[in-house]
Amino acid sequence: MEETEKEIESIRAASKEVSRQFKTLIDANDLDSLKHLQLLILGRLQDSNAVLSHFNEYSEHCFAEVSSDFTRNTRILKSMKSDLDYIFQKLRSMKAKIMATYPDAFPDESTREVFDQRPDLEVPQ
Repeated sequence: MEETEKEIESIRAASKEVSRQFKTLIDANDLDSLKHLQLLILGRLQDSNAVLSHFNEYSEHCFAEVSSDFTRNTRILKSMKSDLDYIFQKLRSMKAKIMATYPDAFPDESTREVFDQRPDLEVPQ
């Protein structure tokens, strides 16, 4: 038991000696300066954290306000798209019937470009 106490005591003495030697290597003013800079950085980080927390709360509030409108508008747009798809389908079938009945009703491809300069919205780009 005395040997373990002696070992512990020798380890403590060695630790104190190493600590004392480190203290002589570093100037106290430098340590105070480092401590001051660390506290300054800590303050800035805490301020930044507070600002970001406030921004996150604000963003969450704004999203909650807009979310229902966005969902409603998305539903309306999907409904409009299905309505327009139905309308274009009917127009294509009517055009096919007219072409079958009156072949000269629509110009051929060479004269079509002169009459209609609009892009074809049905062709995916």
